[in-house]
Amino acid sequence: MYPKNGRVILHVDMNSFYASVEVAYDPSLRGKPLAIAGNPEERRGIIVTCSYEARAKGIKATMPLWEAKKLCPGLIVKTPNFDRYRKASLAMFDYLRTYTPLVQPVSIDEGYIDITECFRMGSPLEVARKIQNELLENLLLPCSIGIAPNKFLAKMGSNMKKPLGITVIRKRDVEKVLWPLPVEEMHGVGEKTAQKLRPFQILTIGDLAKADSIQLKKLLGINGERLKSRANGIDSRPVDPDAIYEFKSIGNSTTLREDSTDEHEIFDVLKKLSDSVSRRLKRKEMVALTVQLMIRYDDRKTITRSKKLENPIVESIDLMNIIEQLWKKHWTEDPVRLLGVTAQDLVDKKDAYKQLDLFSFEQDAKNEPLYDTIEKLQSKYGNHAIKKGLSIVDKESNTKGTSFNKDFLQNPKTDR
Repeated sequence: MYPKNGRVILHVDMNSFYASVEVAYDPSLRGKPLAIAGNPEERRGIIVTCSYEARAKGIKATMPLWEAKKLCPGLIVKTPNFDRYRKASLAMFDYLRTYTPLVQPVSIDEGYIDITECFRMGSPLEVARKIQNELLENLLLPCSIGIAPNKFLAKMGSNMKKPLGITVIRKRDVEKVLWPLPVEEMHGVGEKTAQKLRPFQILTIGDLAKADSIQLKKLLGINGERLKSRANGIDSRPVDPDAIYEFKSIGNSTTLREDSTDEHEIFDVLKKLSDSVSRRLKRKEMVALTVQLMIRYDDRKTITRSKKLENPIVESIDLMNIIEQLWKKHWTEDPVRLLGVTAQDLVDKKDAYKQLDLFSFEQDAKNEPLYDTIEKLQSKYGNHAIKKGLSIVDKESNTKGTSFNKDFLQNPKTDR
């Protein structure tokens, strides 16, 4: 059952994770239609996830809460409890590491585990069943597992049977099992990519596997060749426990209480978002070479605009300066519904090199202790403990966002 040359990789995907964690903490919710959603009073009433009982009523992620309640009047709604989900996630990954250190988390509720050297524990199927059963018995958390010789096929397998499914996909199964599926069901192919492929009659995974490589590269760049390889069941990526620490971007977004054209109010929101992104960058000891602004208008049209920088930045005031430039250049003066600030092209702080000139060096050196003091005060007493010359219009919402990035690896008591 274990190959002489090659790997055996599992993809462990927790089923309806947030809802399952809530049921684990409150067993009275078991078997009931349950949804995790934001604060409807602040128009964040969007379903984040829901139990399978709720899904049976037609409820799904991203559905407006009012629509979900119309479909299921008895729907139980919980706001996200991120500290609780982090603790459950950490416990889940700690358990997986009892089998092997080759565990690679990819999000709060899923990860890869290389069990190639676990042959003394039983066959791959027996190991997967044991993992699934013990996660359910000990943590009360259900999962689905894909078993395959590589990460791509393992990921495809875990998606095939939910909840509590186990699927084995071998390379020889690719043509029969994967090729007939619509191309948008392939991991790594989103709806936008599928739209680009349709005019070329690439409609199934099999079509992608047999497509012309040169045409794919012209259409999708280097990702076209990668997707073709995956469609043929080829994926040489190892399970890398350290990959989780590679941050490509850190961002926050928030929906305004009401659609707004009030720049004073909008700038206050952008300042809070910049503060949050700056704190997260510092926790991870990263700096940013690109800053991105996201604007969603009242008609749901969304734009993202970014600026690449000569020198990396991390301070909130520097992030906000770039955001203001992007805002003034790209805002259409239409009412705004949602705003987002993202730091991109991240570099480890110790690897970053800033081109300091004779005039900026002295000021940078002077400001560093000030920035450190402000950061410590805000972390201890909140965002409004001290401000750099800005007036306060209203209190910041205590509702936490729904995007984790990879923050779940942080200590739940300090990562807020």
